Amino acid sequence: MGTLARVAKAALHFGEEPPLCGSGGSGAVFFCGCALKCVYCQNAHISQIDPLGYGAAYTADELARIFARLIDEGAENINLVGATPYISAVSIAIRIARPTVPIVYNTSGYETEDTIDALSNIVDIWLPDYKYSDECDAGLLSRASDYPAVAMRAILRMRSISGAPEYNSRGIMTRGTIVRHLALPGRVRESMRALGELAERLPEHTPISLMGQFTPCHRSAEYGIARPLSKGEWSRLKSHRAALGLDEGWNQPPSASGTSLIPIWDKRKAECE
Repeated sequence: MGTLARVAKAALHFGEEPPLCGSGGSGAVFFCGCALKCVYCQNAHISQIDPLGYGAAYTADELARIFARLIDEGAENINLVGATPYISAVSIAIRIARPTVPIVYNTSGYETEDTIDALSNIVDIWLPDYKYSDECDAGLLSRASDYPAVAMRAILRMRSISGAPEYNSRGIMTRGTIVRHLALPGRVRESMRALGELAERLPEHTPISLMGQFTPCHRSAEYGIARPLSKGEWSRLKSHRAALGLDEGWNQPPSASGTSLIPIWDKRKAECE
């Protein structure tokens, strides 16, 4: 992806978990490129299809100014979405002018422990996915059969660095790890297994965001997942989560599905300025 940070969009975003959005919104910076090839990716244009054709490449100084602009607009945090290809530029930008709000590292979870350690003095809040516990699904749907093992190691390292979640007087998270799981239609049993893995291996007081708002995107139809989660599937998942004792976190229902909170990608540099 090159040495400069390629950013597709930087804007206030209200589609994250409540303690990340607050009243001001999360200052989301969407980077181009991704290590995974998820067939249902809602950001496929910037992650897979044409990652070099969107947004613009920014130096660390320019990236620092983007962070400052988002804070001036009221951002509760700086939310680095898919920044892994650019950790050098991102790290320098943060050191140039440390933001006055928490830094969120929003990731697929497919990270090396070396990457996490390199960011440990920069990131305040880790926001990883745990997409699959099944290697076959990971290989079929994201082209990374080793995802379950890699992601679990990464998540445990993140949690060991952040400790239990901390919040300010307004309920905004200032430090911690939130683990997300997006439930896919027709794969309820697979989601149950993933939740079971999280319940077994994560320390107490780790918020889990169970996401039921799957929206068919990209190549979903080719893989038999071209529909939202059903009410029945969602009910089974919520019941299973409760039975596992995963009490901390949020259930985001299928009624939240749709494209209203998915950014519109275009190729204008002005989207980041």
